[in-house]
Amino acid sequence: MRAVVLSCTLKPSPAPSNTEALASVVTDALRTHGVESEVIRLADHDIPPGVESDMGPGDDWPAIRAKILDAQILVVATPTWVGHPSSWAQRALERMDAMISETDDQDRPVAYDRVAGVVVTGNEDGAHHVISEIVGGLGDIGFTIPPQAWTYWNQGPGPGPDYRDTDHGHDWSASTGRAMAGNLVAVARALAANPLPPPAS
Repeated sequence: MRAVVLSCTLKPSPAPSNTEALASVVTDALRTHGVESEVIRLADHDIPPGVESDMGPGDDWPAIRAKILDAQILVVATPTWVGHPSSWAQRALERMDAMISETDDQDRPVAYDRVAGVVVTGNEDGAHHVISEIVGGLGDIGFTIPPQAWTYWNQGPGPGPDYRDTDHGHDWSASTGRAMAGNLVAVARALAANPLPPPAS
């Protein structure tokens, strides 16, 4: 079983990312379940805006899409900016929108039998809003969202230190991340044993 983490930090490599630091808690937990993860930092890639799977020469999204469809678990990891997911998270959802009309050899949406979850960081509250936006989109695309398939960290109202600059709230975020990993794996295994049927016509 494999997982792909879409890191939606606004910072290109090699800048450190608070969001990836929290996502590593989830990937470490996934590893204990025998799941290997690949982290893809979208800011390092040329991904034009659009709602197609392939926007032509120079588009890095087709290769990323292939990795998503080769995995059983997808994690979207995003910071919170002005109360919303990052622009990279939104762009990933827009590019995955094409999957809604793409089907496999059984006439099922290509995202079927894959599970998805969310990791969110930010200095202020709004994590539940960000989670809702992302899981709503992923559900539309065809991913299955297990119960409690998320973890988040925030400092609380107002400006403050970043995730990597404080130990505040880390224990809760970590335990929630480990629970998230377990739920993702359990539902992914259930879907592998009992695949979703094609949608009723």
